[in-house]
Amino acid sequence: MISRVFLPVLAFCCFILPVSHAAAQETDRIVPQNKQQIQLSFAPVVKQTLPAVVNIYTKRVVATSALSPFAADPFFSQFFNRNMFGGRMRKHVESALGSGVIIDEQGMIVTNAHVIKGADEITVGLSDGREFEAELIIKDDASDLALLKVEAKQPLPYVSLKPSETLEVGDLVLAIGNPFGVGQTVTSGIVSAQGRSSLDINDFNFFIQTDAAINPGNSGGALVALDGGVVGINTAIYSRDGGSLGLGFAIPSEMVASVIAAAKAGQTSQNAGILRPWLGVSAQNMSSDIAESLGLDVPRGALIKALHQASPLAKAGLKVGDVVLAVNERLIRDAAEMKFRMATVPIGQSAQITYHRQGKELSASVKAIAPPDIPPRNTITLQGKHMLHGASISNLNPALAIELGADQSVEFPEGTVIVSAMKERSYAARVLSVGDIIMEINNIKIQDVKDVERALKNANGGALLLVINSGGRIQRMMLR
Repeated sequence: MISRVFLPVLAFCCFILPVSHAAAQETDRIVPQNKQQIQLSFAPVVKQTLPAVVNIYTKRVVATSALSPFAADPFFSQFFNRNMFGGRMRKHVESALGSGVIIDEQGMIVTNAHVIKGADEITVGLSDGREFEAELIIKDDASDLALLKVEAKQPLPYVSLKPSETLEVGDLVLAIGNPFGVGQTVTSGIVSAQGRSSLDINDFNFFIQTDAAINPGNSGGALVALDGGVVGINTAIYSRDGGSLGLGFAIPSEMVASVIAAAKAGQTSQNAGILRPWLGVSAQNMSSDIAESLGLDVPRGALIKALHQASPLAKAGLKVGDVVLAVNERLIRDAAEMKFRMATVPIGQSAQITYHRQGKELSASVKAIAPPDIPPRNTITLQGKHMLHGASISNLNPALAIELGADQSVEFPEGTVIVSAMKERSYAARVLSVGDIIMEINNIKIQDVKDVERALKNANGGALLLVINSGGRIQRMMLR
């Protein structure tokens, strides 16, 4: 299983090939030139970067029922949580810890979104003992990154981001964090793989893999190259029991930089995340059979399966069946890498796409655009004496589809009305879920939120015959 825990401790390992006696005699011996070479120490890099890695402590108030053991039951909990029959809610404080990295002298800090999830209070502790209350600037669940801000009277130590593309498999890296809350800890290891995408950690699934031993408390800390540049934010491990198996994963610095740039530019979406380029595309990984059938020697790239008519790729001339081979001269291994590469292109700028079609290699300039918020959502919350009371409905468009987690390439029929939010314990919550598409009410075809209001008014509190699309399944239900 993939565990999101708090930042990695990297384990150093090496592999020595056997060398013949003759070859060994011919090998040049180099006399150490200075004290650092004699000590083989990472100390200079640690001194440069450690002060900018911080500890993050969070607190949140959690209410639990003190009424009865039945309060935990899935059915009875709905009654006890309402504080019925004289039941009392007890409040207690939950604490958590993680790590973060200061990225400018004004006190901007990057960490993992899961580190500060649900926090009511966030405290940042520096390596010199100073502590500050932190303000949450933005939490981007799609990338599992968050930005915090602290106010200090003097400039703070900080580190700079370095492109993770400069790394090669086998390069040495350092990890700095606060595992298990024991305090600042530095460990070393190597880059095990680049562009690891066979995971399910965030929406992009594109990670640096390292043999770092990531432990609770380490998430959000820095993966550092030997020149002191931060190449990633350590995030998760592969583990069977919560302990490290030497498979650690870090979010590449390119994604971190894109989140910082978007936040500073005010490019945020309505769900409080980062506003990213919209592709309007669905793509799949290449197999050997598909590559051979298309005349490609190597099964690399992303095969386009579907395109939205408003997709910038479609406007640039790409078609279903084309294979995207590179983005800005970076070779694409699979569909996840194409998504990652385009997500790091600032909105308004263009990316050079190289693609394969019918035995030819072509190129196109694709502009990064925000998800279209057309047609207008016209969101309304339904109220009244009917079974849809408490549901919020909206006209569906690409921007809303992304916020609700829908496939951005899917082109819904014009005039699609979707359940976009739901009040807890409302009448509607018993029969509908967020993401359901309302197709008909009492034989009235629904193409706009106003059609729903009209159908409910005509029903006048009576029975409702609903036709909905729930997760691709058409359902009919009678509500009384």
